[in-house]
Amino acid sequence: MRCLFIPFSLLVCGLFVVPVPADEPRQITVTARKYTEIEESVSLTDANGITKLVPMKKLVPTNVKYAITPAKCAVVVCDMWDDHWCKSAATRCAELAKQAEPVLKACRASGMTIIHCPSDTMPFYKDHPARKRALAVKKVEPPKSKELPNPPLPVDDSDGGCDDEKPAKQFKAWTRQHAAITIDDDKDYITDNGGEAYSILKEKGCDTLFVMGVHTNMCVLNRSFAIKQMVKWDVKTFLVRDLTDAMYNPKMKPFVTHEKGTQLIIEHIEKHWCPTIESKSLVAKE
Repeated sequence: MRCLFIPFSLLVCGLFVVPVPADEPRQITVTARKYTEIEESVSLTDANGITKLVPMKKLVPTNVKYAITPAKCAVVVCDMWDDHWCKSAATRCAELAKQAEPVLKACRASGMTIIHCPSDTMPFYKDHPARKRALAVKKVEPPKSKELPNPPLPVDDSDGGCDDEKPAKQFKAWTRQHAAITIDDDKDYITDNGGEAYSILKEKGCDTLFVMGVHTNMCVLNRSFAIKQMVKWDVKTFLVRDLTDAMYNPKMKPFVTHEKGTQLIIEHIEKHWCPTIESKSLVAKE
């Protein structure tokens, strides 16, 4: 008679159901850039010819990794309109909209909340499910805004920032968000109000906000739903630096190219307001 040996571990597994722990919220790692203050020694020679080391503070770019939970993140799409009074700006925005679409699709699929903020166009969206969804959110009173320094920009945009050869007189050219960007009827939100955007963050349990769109030195910084105000409300905020564009005319100080002017503004944000990331961090699969 032959004996059949059954390992005890298999016997136990066959008799009992082994409980499976609930899935933990998925996390991804984003690499953000910000400026950090460091102290270094600099050699200085006085009037008597005596050289000594003097401690000096300066800001240097630093890459920092952040672990984020997509389900607790939101993306604000700032003023990515269908048109603009400055034709160069409109052309660049159209290209950015095409680049933003697959990123937003990936963010949505990962569980992030997408908040479309095309200012001055709410009448166009009055019957849109995403607009109605935003209006139905329970209002949450934001905290008192923090008092923060507001250093001047590194570029002069007092002429309106248009780099057209012959800039048009400023007028409201936009009627809606650029059509290249999908608004999900079942998931997304539409607003141009900072209080509504803050309430959406709270209702969805979001503690992190990514801002993309235009224009970096104007709406992206100053709208009530964008960087400065959200930072003042103590929302952990990041600029998506490869999906933004500035209103800067190279004929104005500091007399650099439009692209360099945009980069100077991004660095200004990194120094004084919030870190920045590249969009590839949001679509990376881990």
